[in-house]
Amino acid sequence: MMATNNSTGILTSAYLAVEYVDSFLPQNPLQQPFKNAWISMLNNYTKFQIATWGSLLVHELAYFLICLPGFVFQFIPYMQKYKIQKDRPETWEMQWKCFRKLMFNHFCIQLPLICGTYYFTEYFNIPYDWEHMPRWFVILAQCYGCAVIEDTWHYFLHRLLHHKRVYKYIHKVHHEFVAPFGMQAEYAHPLETLILGAGFFIGIALFCNHLILLWAWVICRLLETIDVHSGYDMPLNPLHLLPFYGGARFHDFHHMNFVGNYSSTFTWWDKIFGTDSQFQSYVEKVNKQKQVMEKKTK
Repeated sequence: MMATNNSTGILTSAYLAVEYVDSFLPQNPLQQPFKNAWISMLNNYTKFQIATWGSLLVHELAYFLICLPGFVFQFIPYMQKYKIQKDRPETWEMQWKCFRKLMFNHFCIQLPLICGTYYFTEYFNIPYDWEHMPRWFVILAQCYGCAVIEDTWHYFLHRLLHHKRVYKYIHKVHHEFVAPFGMQAEYAHPLETLILGAGFFIGIALFCNHLILLWAWVICRLLETIDVHSGYDMPLNPLHLLPFYGGARFHDFHHMNFVGNYSSTFTWWDKIFGTDSQFQSYVEKVNKQKQVMEKKTK
């Protein structure tokens, strides 16, 4: 009991400290327009429309907008130096095949799940109004908590899907692309969409205290999964500021090697269970080759 009280006290103190610092920061110029747009949405649409069609719109817009830079990079010669598997460029045939399956998964698998959003928010009395919207730093903390939970679920279930008895029936579909690209992030067997996608909802069930968290977590999760599937290791990537973040090289190796690096976001589960050993050996080999080439050019 004493430990619980101490933990609660630490979290409360941290929250108050961040809120105190935030009070001295200049007001975000986007806050008022965002508030006006949110209130207008509440006044013009029903809760069911907001939860269902709003969630679908957030997902589709976020997905393809986040995919757009990676799609454009393939036409810019300068960006090819950041491509991880340079010998495996994207093709129109691959991208069209990916897009067709995405549309099927998005509207035949994910949309029925999204339709349950309204009933989820009603059952747990989750508010939509502006007055109950959490502060920005609370939303970020909740999204981070969701990411930790989803990453744990993803590691163990993803590793299970690689078992020889089930791999060829489900997860093999996702591995049709040895060199991943951003749009391929949700290219998967319908069962995989349900199995691995379940991890997305665990954090929501635990933390959700406003509709905004659902949409913020959708965007954060898409940013992460499209980044690690992008096929490009970009410099100055802000996601690399996250402690233990795997990134594109970490997950790209999983597609290239098929074994190891099972986590979705962070690297700790792979480090704990040693499933990143082949990746670490590969990195050492690549670094040695670079050193040899640098010595030859001097």
